[in-house]
Amino acid sequence: MNYWSGLDKLMSTRKLVIDGPKGSRHKVYRDFVYPLDYGYLEGTVSGDGAGVDVWMGSLSGGAVTGVICTVDLLKGDVETKLLVGCTDEEAKTALNCHNVGSQHAIHVKRPM
Repeated sequence: MNYWSGLDKLMSTRKLVIDGPKGSRHKVYRDFVYPLDYGYLEGTVSGDGAGVDVWMGSLSGGAVTGVICTVDLLKGDVETKLLVGCTDEEAKTALNCHNVGSQHAIHVKRPM
């Protein structure tokens, strides 16, 4: 099993909870509107101690199409956020959300 199939397996064995539906406002940062569905995988742990974050795109099938690796200098944390079913444009949109203020991020696209 490689990295990408491992992520697919994680996605298929955990419940996805969407707590930031597309078009809704962030609960704390009220100026931020989610451009895509955003949530986490139940029963997982990420760099911030919460569940692994997921951006959901419009492609069907539920495959992980990439990851966004982030560093937040203010919070002092590093995370990996899964891109699931994201087109290139949706991946760029999600990436832009993490390249603001003290946050910096890169997009790693899944090789096809």
